[in-house]
Amino acid sequence: MTARVRKAVFPVAGLGTRFLPATKVMPKEMLTVVDRPLIQHVVEEARDAGIEEFIFVTGHSKSVIEEHFKENPELEQVLTARGKKAELAELARYQLPKGSVHSVIQEEPLGLGHAVWCARELIGNEPFALLLPDVLVQTQGKNCLAQMLDIYAAHGGNIIAVYPVPKDQVQSYGVVALGERDEDVSRIVSLVEKPKPEAAPSNLAILGRYILQPEILAFLLSRETGAGGEIQITDAMLALLKEQPFYAVQCDGRVFDCGSKAGFLAANIAYALERPELRDTVIAEIEKLT
Repeated sequence: MTARVRKAVFPVAGLGTRFLPATKVMPKEMLTVVDRPLIQHVVEEARDAGIEEFIFVTGHSKSVIEEHFKENPELEQVLTARGKKAELAELARYQLPKGSVHSVIQEEPLGLGHAVWCARELIGNEPFALLLPDVLVQTQGKNCLAQMLDIYAAHGGNIIAVYPVPKDQVQSYGVVALGERDEDVSRIVSLVEKPKPEAAPSNLAILGRYILQPEILAFLLSRETGAGGEIQITDAMLALLKEQPFYAVQCDGRVFDCGSKAGFLAANIAYALERPELRDTVIAEIEKLT
């Protein structure tokens, strides 16, 4: 029987330099897609999938992220006095239960593997989910993490969400090599961080959603650097792959890389179009511009 996944780690310590000057003061994770910050979209995905504890690996200047998920009595009093019931309900919907939010400071931006290592005490000896806040997956049914947890319940091991990217863009991603198919998932036989297109084992890029066993923390303990001089989670997964199975899952949904300006803008349009009160207006405005 597989151990239940109760915890999720959100690495939010990055500087967001690709979005300067917008991110000079405001964290990239607080940039809004329609009317919700990026981090809220991803936290809601985790919460709706059944996650109970939310671990933010953050930087010294990013307390606003944690504050976003806490109660704001002053704001609630004003909304109550003005009879803003819908707004109050929306605030209540995304606030996380007291005691479920934890944070740890990543002192230096040394990579995703280092961010996970920083959360080791909070992760403990449990399997955990890892979600990158600058990747959104728009789904019509179960969200991406929920789909992954279904696979995890059936197969155990470690689960990595992947999606196809153009072959000439693989050098921007971690890429997987697949082996035999095991019912509804494929076994991963290798992982490569940012390979050259001619050396890439496939065009399946790691999406930014993981379910990992706690043993991976031991491989991060050495703090060895890999591609880009950073401590790569891919290197630790490659080492754990020799001891435990890894499975690749292509989630049913559309992926938006909100770490790029084009992906962020596309996400805003796509998420606005699925809102009935905005769809017609957005389509009309797009038609005016094209």
